[in-house]
Amino acid sequence: MGWNNWREALMGHGANGGLVPARSRVKAAYVVAIATDVLQLVLGPFGWAFADQALDVLAMIATTRLLGFHPLLLPSFILELIPVMDMLPTWTGCVALVVASRRKAPPPPTRDDEHTVTIDVKPTRVS
Repeated sequence: MGWNNWREALMGHGANGGLVPARSRVKAAYVVAIATDVLQLVLGPFGWAFADQALDVLAMIATTRLLGFHPLLLPSFILELIPVMDMLPTWTGCVALVVASRRKAPPPPTRDDEHTVTIDVKPTRVS
């Protein structure tokens, strides 16, 4: 797998340019986030033998795979490692912010776009 394939897999690039994920992916990310927050609330503020941390790792991996990487995922992951902070619905809020920021982002330029810059270079021979 080349560098571009890894980057596309991490950033979520696909047929729609990776900016706005499909509705099914957004719904699945919300399900993962809400389920993680509810489970952490049920486990209590101290968790059970690193169960909270395992849930956080799984939520981070799942939301990154569903929505693509976004810098907002990192603070949520770090906040969840603090014992009492995992009582807040940080994963749900993070998914909502990532989806909202992706929807506000301008669409990627297409090949038929008039505003794209093309540089024509004539080959020359240097002796």
